[in-house]
Amino acid sequence: MTTLDRAIALANERRARPIPDVIDTPRLILRASKASDLAESYVASLESADALKSWMPWAYPAPDLESMRTYFNKVEVDWDARATVDFQWLDRATGQLVGKGGFHHIEWQHPRVEIGYWLRSSAVGRGYCTEAVNALTDYAKTHLGAVRAEIRSAVENAASRAVAERCGYALEGVMKSSVMRGDGSLCDGCLYARVF
Repeated sequence: MTTLDRAIALANERRARPIPDVIDTPRLILRASKASDLAESYVASLESADALKSWMPWAYPAPDLESMRTYFNKVEVDWDARATVDFQWLDRATGQLVGKGGFHHIEWQHPRVEIGYWLRSSAVGRGYCTEAVNALTDYAKTHLGAVRAEIRSAVENAASRAVAERCGYALEGVMKSSVMRGDGSLCDGCLYARVF
């Protein structure tokens, strides 16, 4: 067996490994997204559209229900295939959706993950995003076998960058015209990473 064959076999084994569909933190329950989460996620996206439309193409000029429906129609299949591992972030005390995020780019052969996230506007300023990203980082290392986790953010997105920094991610560089804004234009992006 060649080195490449061994790497591919290991990547396939990691992909096939059962992974937990719930992450518990002191204030949050992060659980695997399901098709039935569409309505609640759409309501949260409408509430947060003004804050998100600069950074999230699906929120510009307003959240698109059909695009979200397409996403949620395949979210469970993508989880099973380990193509996307996406979580609903629920407030433990109220059960309300406060945010979403997970691993939207997984490279199994190395293995490396990219964490993406957004927070509902009414939940901003309470530390939920930092708590969730710390939990996702631990999950990537422990359950996905990741050796590297990345967060990419537009240079101008100070809130997203602050989360990465609070969670111990190091700024590795600024990449010219590498991040898509909500309106589809490109802007410079920060690449943050943690290596395990």
